[in-house]
Amino acid sequence: MADDLVIFGGSGSPKLTLKICEYLKTRPGAGEVLRFSDGNLFVRVRENVRGRHVYLVQSTVFPTNDNFMEMLFWTDALKRASAESVTVVMPYFSYAKGDKKDEPRVSIRARVCADAIEVAGADRVVTLDLHAPQIQGFFHIPVDDLYALPVLCAEIARKQLPNLIVVSPDTGFVKQARKYCFFPGRFNRGRGQTAQGS
Repeated sequence: MADDLVIFGGSGSPKLTLKICEYLKTRPGAGEVLRFSDGNLFVRVRENVRGRHVYLVQSTVFPTNDNFMEMLFWTDALKRASAESVTVVMPYFSYAKGDKKDEPRVSIRARVCADAIEVAGADRVVTLDLHAPQIQGFFHIPVDDLYALPVLCAEIARKQLPNLIVVSPDTGFVKQARKYCFFPGRFNRGRGQTAQGS
């Protein structure tokens, strides 16, 4: 493992961070997160990252706002510690569904979050199955939108579960849900069915 690369894990993805480090035969970067009684978060980088390429693994799953703010604080702390680059690995982008202004006087939440990630100092974002591909256009930095489809389909096929139905959480994800039904080596033997959730 090159000395100029280090992987940090936030509170939102401890197991994934350990798995990535195990695969790459390295150890997670040293850091800590403190939570104060008033709800404030405090992050501290506990090793030298000057001139190093840092990968920050932090999903924004529940508690969404805490994990999102923690990700911003980690990014800022790493850049202020003179990291050469910070790549945010965000397996789940919680505000991605807020990608449009579909009624009056509402926020385009995904855009606000994209701006915040950039301002905090991220140089690149790696995420998984964005709600809509155009969200990549909200960023002015590179975004790698990876797909879980091949891995999930292989795992479902391995379980040999009968009478499966793929459900989309809303109309925005229906096209992606159909890809699961007709993926090569699919688990439904060609009879793809999708059901749209409410």
